[in-house]
Amino acid sequence: QVQLVESGGGLVQPGGSLRLSCAASGSIFVIDAMGWYRQAPGKQRELVATISSGGSTNYADSVKGRFTISRDNAENTAYLEMSSLKPEDTAVYYCHAVLTSIATTRDYWGKGTLVTVSS
Repeated sequence: QVQLVESGGGLVQPGGSLRLSCAASGSIFVIDAMGWYRQAPGKQRELVATISSGGSTNYADSVKGRFTISRDNAENTAYLEMSSLKPEDTAVYYCHAVLTSIATTRDYWGKGTLVTVSS
């Protein structure tokens, strides 16, 4: 089985920084796109940032210039560096990956990590 496990969430003051990690494990042949999504209380899940296998990135307008997505293909890990955090960044952050395992290519999701931005 393939698993995506997020880590790095927590409580941070406005203006602070956090680094999220997402480690993929299991019978993985190749990982295509990886990304981060978030869901705030009472709101729909939304895209935060994505990164292709080649390193091309895409960001939501709300996080451009503040968040940076990266990945380590050798470690099957994606990162999200978050800075200048705002209270509206408070959400559960989910890791997403499109990857090939055994005989199928499909989407996988982590269980999420909570980021709370508050003074």
